[in-house]
Amino acid sequence: MPRVPFHYVDLRAFCYETEDEKRVEEALRTFLPDDFEVDRMESTGHHGDRIVVFSARAERADDIRHILAKIRELPDFEELLDELDDRVTENTEFFLRLDKQAAFKGEARRGGGLTLRAKVEAYPAKKDAAVKNAREALLGGE
Repeated sequence: MPRVPFHYVDLRAFCYETEDEKRVEEALRTFLPDDFEVDRMESTGHHGDRIVVFSARAERADDIRHILAKIRELPDFEELLDELDDRVTENTEFFLRLDKQAAFKGEARRGGGLTLRAKVEAYPAKKDAAVKNAREALLGGE
């Protein structure tokens, strides 16, 4: 199987007091392989409210492929590809925000609530090379 030009992919979701933890974790799991480990950390907001942070880091190629396949389901996937130059940083990191409500329903859509951050492999470690590698990976031509 071809290699995947990502060192890792991080997914994160915040669960506020008004939200159901199981539903938020389920939304995050929409993008993850079955039985993938999700970390849970409790924090406190500015006004003393409880915030639970769910996070997962995929480092294995098959797990990253699974996440990328879900990203390809975005209704505006072509638009995302057009924005890659703005979504990849000089540090070769790719950022994407995903809709938490849609994810809870099993759908991939851009929006708010879930954050995806991926470290793109690029040699040399330059933005142009990272954008090219991210595009190829997202298109499925890892």
